[in-house]
Amino acid sequence: MSEPTADIGLIGLAVMGENLVLNMESHGYTVAVYNRTTSKVDEFVNGRGKGKKLVGAHTVKDLVASLKRPRKVMIMVKAGAPVDAVIEEVAPFLEPGDILIDGGNTHYPDTTRRTRALKEKGLLFVGTGVSGGEEGALKGPSIMPGGNPDAWESVKPIFQAIAAKVDGGTPCCDWVGDEGAGHYVKMVHNGIEYGDMQLCCEAYQLMKDLAGMDAPAIGEVFGRWNQGKLDSYLVEITRDILAYKDEDGQPLVDKILDTAGQKGTGKWTVTSALDLGISLTLIGEAVFSRCLSAQKEERVEASKVLEGPIPKMSGDMQAFINDIEQALYASKLVSYAQGYVLMNAMAKESGWKINNGGVALMWRGGCIIRSAFLGKIKEAFDRNPNLTNLLLDPYFKEEITKAQVGWRRVCSAAVSLGIPVPAMTSALAYFDGYRSGRLPANLLQAQRDYFGAHTYERTDKPRGEFFHTNWTGRGGTTASTTYNV
Repeated sequence: MSEPTADIGLIGLAVMGENLVLNMESHGYTVAVYNRTTSKVDEFVNGRGKGKKLVGAHTVKDLVASLKRPRKVMIMVKAGAPVDAVIEEVAPFLEPGDILIDGGNTHYPDTTRRTRALKEKGLLFVGTGVSGGEEGALKGPSIMPGGNPDAWESVKPIFQAIAAKVDGGTPCCDWVGDEGAGHYVKMVHNGIEYGDMQLCCEAYQLMKDLAGMDAPAIGEVFGRWNQGKLDSYLVEITRDILAYKDEDGQPLVDKILDTAGQKGTGKWTVTSALDLGISLTLIGEAVFSRCLSAQKEERVEASKVLEGPIPKMSGDMQAFINDIEQALYASKLVSYAQGYVLMNAMAKESGWKINNGGVALMWRGGCIIRSAFLGKIKEAFDRNPNLTNLLLDPYFKEEITKAQVGWRRVCSAAVSLGIPVPAMTSALAYFDGYRSGRLPANLLQAQRDYFGAHTYERTDKPRGEFFHTNWTGRGGTTASTTYNV
């Protein structure tokens, strides 16, 4: 057997896997590749990879044998059981100190489980989020690694070489935290992505149905927005989509069926928020909006039966479009604020140390939610690493204060005229709730105590003292022993 020559191995030659291999090779690394369907290996090595520093392997044993120590094997297969199957296949050929990397969209508890199980065998496991789609994988993605920290120094040079670069060459990749932290941050990234996409859709529908604009005109508005504070990948591609014409010269977007798919990462984000008791309203609405969109036939039938106001506006349409820009911007602020609150809660729950400013930097380039806006988030956490909510940062406090007048006008018009804008309105409700020193939950807690003896705290007593009232005179003095906020 010849001396090992490959710096890293990759298993799974689908689109993301292939492009990551070519990215690594373009940065000077020799990459060994393996795919369960071995003909795919030959096609890739002799096709897109022809003449490049690649080692094609037809067995896992051959792949491992071609790797320099400590061996590094990156797995790019479908999340779930397929990842476990690959780990079981590869692990017997590895030695203590070797590294397995899962670069798929894995649910973070699986990464935590695998990190612990492989540590017992002396193997180092990394679960890393990779965002940016196929173009990002090839030209520079955002990479969010977590897992066993002992692996970081070995994978750091490769990951930071292939990652997107911002601010004069800073890589959009740094260590996120232990166990499932990397995949958790990627999950929240995807949740925010759901929110951003829904907000773009709501802005589009407002201009289409209330301002009476066609797709190209709306695309021009998104193009202008992309020159300012909303400069981002999703606003940019929305501009391009709205300008794209079908073969007959008509806007293609108008011919696409209004049913949205989802792979589950948004749902995972909302489920985690529910488990942790965090208000993640905007992303929740974005997930439910996709669910509602999927009920296409039922909605068509309902539209024949259920009536609402005629969606028609009058007045200064340019002023209204400017208001929509403010509503989109303010709602995005809320979405990111909620996402960071969720990450902080999970870090506290799990004992992870997540660098919030570092996460913002990782999201500045390469990924789907990349935007100029994230630079301001990094600055906010640089100013105060212990910031509890982005909305309390002086910069963002001023920004959302300036935007809220237009934001309120848009939400009012949409509700009055029957246009659904669940993400924008839920963001506004969160903002108003968060800035309220007193909410009506006192009544709610009284209701809980009335029917379930769940107790309550009093405004005229210290926090932590709990009381129960025999509201009906028939309930006695026994109270519930549990109290959950």
